[in-house]
Order: sequence, then C-alpha cells, then structure tokens
Amino acid sequence: MPLIIEKVNTNDKSQVRRFVALPYRLYRQHPQWVPPPRQDIALMLNRQKHPFYEHSDADFFVALRDGQVVGRVAVMENRSYNAYHQVKQAQFYLFDCEDDLEIATALFEHAFAWAKARGLDTIVGPKGFGPLDGYGLLVEGYEHRQMMTMMNYNYDYYPRLIEALGFEKEVDFVSCYLNAQTFQLPERVHRIVARVKERASLTVMPFKNKAHLRQWIKPLGHAYNQAFVANWEYYPLSEKEVDFVVNNIIMVADARLIKVIMHKDQIVGFLFGFPDVSAALQRAQGRLTPWAIADLLLEMRRTSWIALNGAGILPEFQGVGGNALLYAEMENTLRAYHFAHADLTQVAETAVQMRHDLENVGGKMYKNHRVYRKRI
Repeated sequence: MPLIIEKVNTNDKSQVRRFVALPYRLYRQHPQWVPPPRQDIALMLNRQKHPFYEHSDADFFVALRDGQVVGRVAVMENRSYNAYHQVKQAQFYLFDCEDDLEIATALFEHAFAWAKARGLDTIVGPKGFGPLDGYGLLVEGYEHRQMMTMMNYNYDYYPRLIEALGFEKEVDFVSCYLNAQTFQLPERVHRIVARVKERASLTVMPFKNKAHLRQWIKPLGHAYNQAFVANWEYYPLSEKEVDFVVNNIIMVADARLIKVIMHKDQIVGFLFGFPDVSAALQRAQGRLTPWAIADLLLEMRRTSWIALNGAGILPEFQGVGGNALLYAEMENTLRAYHFAHADLTQVAETAVQMRHDLENVGGKMYKNHRVYRKRI
C-alpha cells in the first residue's frame, strides 16, 4: 500500500488522539519504555493552552499505510530560542516510526519543507516544547529503564534512520548513575561546605510540604530561568513558561526532596529530586485513572530510586561554595531518605564542570541521549 503523509488538524480531537497513540502500539509491553500520560502529549498539540505557542509555532505529521499510523513527527520553530542565539533553526520532536527508512524519509521531507518555507536553514532534535521534555535520541543504555518521562526512550534503529537521512551529532546529554553506598564526597568538598556554613554566606532551605513550596514558586522559577544561561539549550522563558515548568515540577514532587540554596533572601541554587515512579507509570499505560494516581502515590513511598533532574547554581555563585553545597545536598538526600540508587538525568556535555564534578563523586555514565542537526 502507498504511504500517505497527513498534517494533523490540532483542533480535531480524533486526529490528536491518533497522533498521540502511536508509541503505545510500538512499545506495548516493552520493559524499558515508560508510557507518558496521554494528556501530557496531547497538551503539546493544544495551541490554546501550551505556553510555547505564545511566541512560537509547530505542526504535526503522521505517516499512514493502509489506514494505520506507522510514523509521526512534530516540527517547530522556537522563535525565542532563535532570537536569543541569532540562529535560524527548526526543531523536531515526538519522532516515532516503524523500522522503515521510507517512512522516516517521507516524514522528514515534510518537516524540511515546513522549515524551509519559514526561512529556516537547520533542523535540530529531538528537542521539545520546554525544558522538561527531555532531549535527544537514546544512543547508549538501551538495557536500562527510562527514568519516568524526564527523558526519551527509543529502539536502537532510531539513530540509524536519523543518520541515514544525513543528520549529524549536535550535542550529547549524559545521564549518570549514583549508588548510595559508594557515593562519597571528597573531604575537600566537606571542608568547603563547612567554611560556607561557618560564614553563613550561603544556606540551604528545605521545604516542609507543598504549601511551603508553593510560597516560593515565583522566585524559584526565576532562579531556574537564570541558572542555565550558559547551557546549549537555554533561552529566556516567558512568565507563563516559568509558571508552567515550576507548576509541573511541584505537581509530581515530594517537597522534602526539593532543596534551594539561599544568599540572604535570594534563591541562588536548587536541587530537584523526584521519587522514581516509572513502574507505576508503566502499569498506568498512559491513563491517569483514580486507581493509577493512587498507585503512583504508593510508588513514591516504596521506590528505591530517585531522579535528580534539575540542579543549578547561578553563575556568580559557582566559585564561592555553591557547587559544594549542591553536591552535599545530593549526598544528604540519598542518606536521609534511604534511596539506594540515583539517576542524575541528562547533563549536557557542554556543562563541563558539572560532568567533571559528577565523575569525582563516583557518578557513572550509563545512558546517552544525542541531539542531531542537519543543514537544510
């Protein structure tokens, strides 16, 4: 049967559901894939509700063969990112397809045409609608389960298809594994932390509960927006995007695992820890029923894994003990809450100092996600 490519009408709920549904068929019962809540993916197609569309645009394509969806891709123009970096990039995301180069080629021909029509000269991805969407295709670590929905999982044929289309490496995001028993900060770091605490120049503020955490939403969001200015993926988030990111963090967070570093009354650093509820998400299969939500809450209490996704220090405090405090809080969190394993999720290879620090405290690279680029 001939292959047909269709653009999704995002106002048509049945077409949105059809786009969302593909990976649930491709990865059905896959032991390492963690199904995202379907409503979270559908929100990315909602031009009225997702803050990305305040400043940017996207379209979505599906590949059909004999009436069945066999591939999909989203293509976007993030105008805020392009303006900040002075580039003309398109992004792709939500790429899924069967192991068939014809499908991938047809999808990306439409993505390339979409980008060229907007005067863009490069396409980069996978790269999503916001900083919580996870970057890249998995190229190493297929044997390990996806860490919730904070990163992507894909079959090992995905990079082969992308590279066959002429894409090349843009940047790698490495995730590190920490074992609580072997995670040990060097004595030098403990001495730095002791001096910082003695001077009281920087302090750690833990949160008692979500109500306490919500009181700090705005300053926490602004600190998040300022901490990653040197990162490859950074662009200044809008107020609504900041609210969107922080509210999503709070929704799934155990407030006790969110730590902030203070300089007087200013947030200058943070560490976001999340109990790993991957097993419950797998059981939910993308549908957040009342039973699934109850199961998620139980999993938060019984899991032995923690995801550390979002650790940052404002640049001006990185050389005065802020980094040391951050790693000391990682150690304290593992010990105090009896987690046996930690995943430090997706550290960009451009974050050289943090990568070096993680190796020094016993972090082992065990997953690698690659973002690709292609001149068009």
